[in-house]
Amino acid sequence: MAAETNSDQGNSPSLFSPFKMGKFNLSHRVVMAPMTRCRAINSIPQPALAEYYSQRATNGGFLICEGTMISPTAAGFPHVPGIFTKEQVEAWKPIVNAVHAKGAVFFCQLWHVGRASHPVYQPGGAAPLSSTDKPISKRWRILMPDATHGMYPKPHRLTVDEIAEVVEDYRRAALNAIEAGFDGIEIHGAHGYLIDQFLKDGINDRTDVYGGTLANRCKFIMQVVQAVVSAIGADRVGVRISPAIDHLDAMDSDPLSLGLAVIERLNKLQKDLGSKLTYLHMTQPRYTAYGQTEAGRHGSEEEEAQLVRTCRKAYEGTFISSGGFTRELGIEAVAQGDADLVSYGRLFISNPDLPLRLKLNAPLTRYNRATFYTHDPVVGFTDYPFLSMDTPFSRL
Repeated sequence: MAAETNSDQGNSPSLFSPFKMGKFNLSHRVVMAPMTRCRAINSIPQPALAEYYSQRATNGGFLICEGTMISPTAAGFPHVPGIFTKEQVEAWKPIVNAVHAKGAVFFCQLWHVGRASHPVYQPGGAAPLSSTDKPISKRWRILMPDATHGMYPKPHRLTVDEIAEVVEDYRRAALNAIEAGFDGIEIHGAHGYLIDQFLKDGINDRTDVYGGTLANRCKFIMQVVQAVVSAIGADRVGVRISPAIDHLDAMDSDPLSLGLAVIERLNKLQKDLGSKLTYLHMTQPRYTAYGQTEAGRHGSEEEEAQLVRTCRKAYEGTFISSGGFTRELGIEAVAQGDADLVSYGRLFISNPDLPLRLKLNAPLTRYNRATFYTHDPVVGFTDYPFLSMDTPFSRL
């Protein structure tokens, strides 16, 4: 049973100690990070997702589902789920119910990839949407429906009126997520996708009210946050950002100032509302993509760690950290106060009972990267072994 406070009865906090995240009582601090898995055929979540997520659910655990499209223009991978049609909402319901049956808290990550797409994924073969009309560089490749990799095309620069329509898409998607039974939503404002394309000065070359100054570049994310909060309440909303990550060319000349600018605005919104958001989720600079070289190297490891610590101290609420965490790094982050919760991605793919394995310091199963984005409902998805089928985390 999770504690009602975060005092840990006077003891130092632990990765495995209870935590009160807003109105949600968590039994431990190991979070399942959102990860694209490409098993939602034709954007419809399939029954296999119920097994996949429930396998990774623990009583009092917290899971964030894979990036979920807010509209038909949001896709940049094959067979990713959506939450903008009635059929999609209905398909999510048994999946959410399966996670809740295990006693876990489940959030839906709302996602729009922006320019990280291709006409093959867009309605009518149109150009992808973005803050800019600059394409992603040849350094990166997009996964195509036939499993080959293609080049990113020139995107369509959103007009001010079109931006308002996208904000409305986020609001409707949040309402749909709650209708599907999710406990809340996470706004994906990280990793070079649409919101990040407005935040980063290495991408955003606009000269209107959405470009140029930090205040202007923060306008879109705050409009999205405000729209979603007005629809479902601040206590069911998380926000993810990655100011120091250059994934998909998402570079900024001053990532610390960018992170603090977003945090300043989130803190002010919380104060004005008299209610806190559920959490802020920030990706560490050591995050890697596609197994390639490290991204976001703006300085030494200590400088990068200090950037995250500064943002963590500045944010007035629950702080989740993600990006390349091991057991030891996760334990250290919580013990030193660098994070309230730690989210794990790839390790959760191959270790459905990851919180148990981490607590026991048990061996971890290696993941097979080749099956991350296949469409098989079992292989590389629900067939990874459990350490023990009869030792729930709560008994330890």
